[in-house]
Amino acid sequence: MGFDCSSIRDDKQSFDISALGSPISVMTSEDHSPSPTKTNTTFTIDICKHLKKAKGIPKEEDCPTGSRVCAIRRLVNTFENSTSFEDAIPIAGQYTLNGGTELDPEITRLKTSSTASDREKEGFRVALHGPKYPDKNGQKQKAVIEFLCLDKAEEKNKKAEKRGLTTRKDEDENGDEEDHSATGEIADDGHGGTLKYLDYSTVGEEKVLSLEWRTKYACEDAAKKGGDDKSSSSGHWGFFTWFIIIIFLGTAAYLIFGTWLNYNRYSARGWDLVPHSETIRDIPYIFKDWMRRVVNTLQGGGSRGGYSAV
Repeated sequence: MGFDCSSIRDDKQSFDISALGSPISVMTSEDHSPSPTKTNTTFTIDICKHLKKAKGIPKEEDCPTGSRVCAIRRLVNTFENSTSFEDAIPIAGQYTLNGGTELDPEITRLKTSSTASDREKEGFRVALHGPKYPDKNGQKQKAVIEFLCLDKAEEKNKKAEKRGLTTRKDEDENGDEEDHSATGEIADDGHGGTLKYLDYSTVGEEKVLSLEWRTKYACEDAAKKGGDDKSSSSGHWGFFTWFIIIIFLGTAAYLIFGTWLNYNRYSARGWDLVPHSETIRDIPYIFKDWMRRVVNTLQGGGSRGGYSAV
């Protein structure tokens, strides 16, 4: 089953995060002291569609087609100032075309969650599934993204905490990131919010990546206002349309009934069949006379009053 980020719904509450539909990355580092090496793991996610293949990257150094969440591990040697590829882990995606697993999204509205701590939050949680890694006998992969409401006041405070944004476009032909200092465990989503890395560990029989995405698109009142505006405008338009239809049908019924009455009671013919036919025939002359009065009034508006000659 796919995942439509423009129509997320759970417990009668809808969300639209389609504006967030572009690749965004967060990175975590594992130091291997006293060795002068560390492992950088970059987690890249596109919540709305599968990730595009990076140009110039060997197939074995990238996640398979259909991935929505991908982890790339690289070994960084600070002494030799070198970076080498280690691993590419497909965490979540739609791999049914290759006989693999489905994305199988699970959506949970936090306010009505069965967990007490969740009910104190506003937003929703999305769980996306992936294949077993490194092979069929490996560990099942999964990504859990918690979308939390970011109000305007909090949005201003978050600007000081943003530590950079890395997308897959930031990778050069060798697979190295152009600026490692621009990545971190918190990334700017480009829409006033932040994506934060929380954890990547084993939960039961699965290896779960946990992310926290603070965004205004996870606020229920914002989604509700958008929906109310649409329903309100459609409601007004519906009332106006029905009003015009009723007036038209009423006028038509009056003319038809009046014509029938004139024909049967007075044996009228031609124009005389139409109710108030004389008044209708005089409308052009009445309008012409009214226009003449208006013109005369405007032309005589500047005349000065006085006594007429005797």
